[in-house]
Amino acid sequence: MSGAPQVDYTATSSRPGWETLPLGLRENLAVALGSEVAESGRPVGSGFTGGFAAPVRLADGRRVFVKASDDTLHSYHAYQREAEVVPRLPTAVPVPAVVATAHFDGVPDSFAPRDTTSAGGGRKWFAVVSEWVDGRMPGNLWTAADFDVVTAMCERIAAAMDPSPFDGLTSFLSDLGEDDSPLQTPARILAREQPLPTGLQPWTPTVLPELVDLIGLAPEALAGETATHSDLRPDNILIDGAGTCWTVDWNWLALGPRWMDWVGLLPVARHHGIDTAAAIRRCPLTAGVPADHLDCFVAAVAAYMMTRADAPPPVGCTPALREHQRFYAWTFLDWLAVRRGWLR
Repeated sequence: MSGAPQVDYTATSSRPGWETLPLGLRENLAVALGSEVAESGRPVGSGFTGGFAAPVRLADGRRVFVKASDDTLHSYHAYQREAEVVPRLPTAVPVPAVVATAHFDGVPDSFAPRDTTSAGGGRKWFAVVSEWVDGRMPGNLWTAADFDVVTAMCERIAAAMDPSPFDGLTSFLSDLGEDDSPLQTPARILAREQPLPTGLQPWTPTVLPELVDLIGLAPEALAGETATHSDLRPDNILIDGAGTCWTVDWNWLALGPRWMDWVGLLPVARHHGIDTAAAIRRCPLTAGVPADHLDCFVAAVAAYMMTRADAPPPVGCTPALREHQRFYAWTFLDWLAVRRGWLR
């Protein structure tokens, strides 16, 4: 491979249509919303799961956005977590409000009628309904104007979430685990306990020792009392026609440094031609932050993305998840290569 993988983030998911959702869930949603769904739009193409996610028009004229999943998919718990977090976010955080939620416990297959769509297949279902935001995804590709808008949004969110308004949050670092942490991937590759993933830069083996050293700084570098999104990517951001920047998919909330969400956007932005070195110098989020701390976080994300990159995707996820991992691993390593002088 001569360059980074190409990923179209508007077409990474494979989602079911409205008519495939169990009738019982659709009925419960109508009760929760006080109106039936008159028309469902096309499911969104972003994301990596098979959960339902689409705009719908209600019979009373409202437009809302519905996510729904059964309990065999990761999205089932993610949607529940989002429904818990969003109503508790400070008003300064630009996020579509949760309008309603609905549950449905499907009829077991052995007792289901011939129309299994109406029965739900014995699985538990959950749906969360949010305000509809008519917006577009930035960063596909990044422009200087969109980067500035998103940077300003990250600054506002950090100010509202530092210190954390949530009790009992765990740290970003602890959420990655200890015994089988993906942060150990570079060390395992060095120890020949697992192979180097395919599709990375040919010089990757030579920088593994420095990746290990940088990740070793994580307990200090990634400490913080800010409640962070922890998965802020362009496909979790919307910019509407008025220029307002919205954030979605708040299901990985964790404590970390106030700069973390913004710095996680920089490697791909640099890949698209944004001068991220200048951005770091002028952004108040990174003022006074040691360079090694920023690099530690980028190294940690690169290690995370290298983990199981060649394995089949988890159940319910699309193959694009692994393409995303390789793209992020590549661009995050490239960002470090410039910062650390690896290619001299």
